[in-house]
Amino acid sequence: MEQPKTLEDLISVCKTYLNDESIKFITKAYNVAEVQHQGQFRKSGDPYIQHPLEVAYILATLHTGPSTIAAGLLHDVLEDTNMTKEEMAKHFNNEVAEIVDGVTKISKLKYMTKSKALAHTHEKLILAMSKDIRVILVKLVDRLHNMRTIDYQTPEKKMRISQETLDLYAPIAHRLGMYRIKAELEDLSFKALQPETYKEISDAIGEKKDQRENDIEYMTKEIEKNLKENGIEKFDIKGRIKNIYSIHNKMVTKNKTIDEIYDLLALRIIVPTVSDCYRVLGLVHSIWNPLPKRFKDYIAVPKANLYQSLHTTVVGRAGHIFEIQVRTYDMDDVAELGVAAHWAYKENAGYSPEKEQLEITQKLKWFKDLTTYVENADNEDPINDIKDDIFSANVFVFTPKGDVYDLPSGSMPLDFAYRIHSEVGNKTVGAIVNGKIVPLTYKLQTGDVVEIKTSKSCLGPTTAWLKLTKTNHARNKVKNFINKAMRDELTAKGLEDLEKYCKQKNYDIKLITDEVINEHFSKLNIKNFDELCWEIGKNTISSQGVLNKILGLVDVKPDDQQVLQQYSEETSSIRTNNHTKNDYGVYIEGLDKAQIKLGNCCQPVLGDKIFGYISKGNGIIIHRQGCPNLAKTSERLINVSWDSDFKGRIYFATLKVFAQDRVNIVADMINALNNCNVTIASVTSSKNNREECVAKFKLQVANLDELDKAILALQKMPEMYSVERMFK
Repeated sequence: MEQPKTLEDLISVCKTYLNDESIKFITKAYNVAEVQHQGQFRKSGDPYIQHPLEVAYILATLHTGPSTIAAGLLHDVLEDTNMTKEEMAKHFNNEVAEIVDGVTKISKLKYMTKSKALAHTHEKLILAMSKDIRVILVKLVDRLHNMRTIDYQTPEKKMRISQETLDLYAPIAHRLGMYRIKAELEDLSFKALQPETYKEISDAIGEKKDQRENDIEYMTKEIEKNLKENGIEKFDIKGRIKNIYSIHNKMVTKNKTIDEIYDLLALRIIVPTVSDCYRVLGLVHSIWNPLPKRFKDYIAVPKANLYQSLHTTVVGRAGHIFEIQVRTYDMDDVAELGVAAHWAYKENAGYSPEKEQLEITQKLKWFKDLTTYVENADNEDPINDIKDDIFSANVFVFTPKGDVYDLPSGSMPLDFAYRIHSEVGNKTVGAIVNGKIVPLTYKLQTGDVVEIKTSKSCLGPTTAWLKLTKTNHARNKVKNFINKAMRDELTAKGLEDLEKYCKQKNYDIKLITDEVINEHFSKLNIKNFDELCWEIGKNTISSQGVLNKILGLVDVKPDDQQVLQQYSEETSSIRTNNHTKNDYGVYIEGLDKAQIKLGNCCQPVLGDKIFGYISKGNGIIIHRQGCPNLAKTSERLINVSWDSDFKGRIYFATLKVFAQDRVNIVADMINALNNCNVTIASVTSSKNNREECVAKFKLQVANLDELDKAILALQKMPEMYSVERMFK
């Protein structure tokens, strides 16, 4: 096991790039941390100061600034000691105090299930990153050292911390381009979570270690010889085997054994310039045959985490497959250290935290998107958007000016348009990809040059646009636009209704001020005149009910009964003067004892507008108005109606519900229906490809009035997109 680091080890690394004043600053931080943690010990038995010292040492190897290293030394002080943030800022500076405070807030979060963690912990991580990326850098290194000492934890805590690391911290390290840290976090977590599988893969790699080393040595010598013969004198060649967790992932996803994974071996050729990279690639292809469709140029099109390299896969000695990467020395630093390599601290270089953060935002396109998502989120929880749209992005497309945007696989032009700006998305009328007009259903591919056509006369998104978007960000923008448009329309309708009723009752509508509304309707969560008109437009309260409440005539609640009565008058076909002599409550003029059946295809309910269809041999089938089966024929239809006095029969109706998915959403729907006194015969639920909850409820009701109440109860839920009565 590696020897524990000492203060002298830390100072030795710091002296390679920091001046004496910075060294004193870091030494002071160590001394304060040592005093604050006096008497505290790790599970390993080591004095607690050893942990922040190891964190600071790793940060120093990344060439971070003195404030970042000091924050590494002090990162547990606010959480575990009596020192306050204000005291820390006074002793050191605001930078150190803010970084430590950010790390502390993340550390206080408790990891639960994976889904809950992604909804809560990711939020804190991302908000911390958007404010100061050094916070997450310190937290990643803190987690790395904790994983190196994970064996001292209890089995339960070991599993919990390892799963959290694999779910949260390794992906963020990957997105920051920190391959070395990402790979170690993955392997340490995998080893703790699945020790037997880890050992199997490790042993399998070890069994052929000598053969692989011989292959790497042979390939290296061949490359060295050819590079020198072609005048390339300065270069380095490194050979490696992929990390164990990535091998495991490939075995699982491709359903292969380790012997069937061809590109376990990788050679990295590092040269001074970009032109050298392309020359070396040509020489490699002249020695060994490349595998088709395995060449990738990440120099011309860098990854979102700034990674650049040429990748090719060749058939080497004895048919063994090698992945060969060619890059410059600067690119290699970025490939290993990611964001840390770009902003390595340099003394007297005009450094400032603000300048560093600005450079990060300018160079890391996804990070700029991240800060925009956090600052301009339309929904209260932007984390799903960020997780799905930014951290899962793997398709790179260009604007005509050459700007690169990264999007998830399956994204379409509207996703690209909304990533540029909301107004661009709302006014989109078409898209041109690689110089050709494409439909808005076109799936964007890496390398596409995309131009969005807009028009000021475009009316904006409709519900159909939801099928033309992949990213949560674009879908939420479309939904928000539609909801706002619907709200504006309903508010205008409510205002019109209220004005009409007030005029009818000779009441001055100007007397309905926000103060009056707060006095009478605050319990209904109605706070101002616009909200009142919106509720009237939605039919959750009537204009009559509003005026009665203000004048103190009756104590009204949202006037559901009146709305349902009005709705029923428009949609039902109940007769009041005729009576039936059958078991279904259907009256057929001139036929008292007709053979009648209710159509299973449309499930008519007492009160629906209905028609009768004279079938061959099955009597008269009763269908609901709008039934697709009625549209097929206009012959053999007869007028029928319901008996208003008919009671005692139970009718079936099936509702299909689309809603925003969340924990317990179906349970809350069931509760809403139970409160309406309807009987739920069956319920099924699933997710569609938009990650929406799709539920189907088969209900038993006595009449249309009961069914309408159930529909209204579901529609009142804030997560609801639509409630439809199904035709089979």
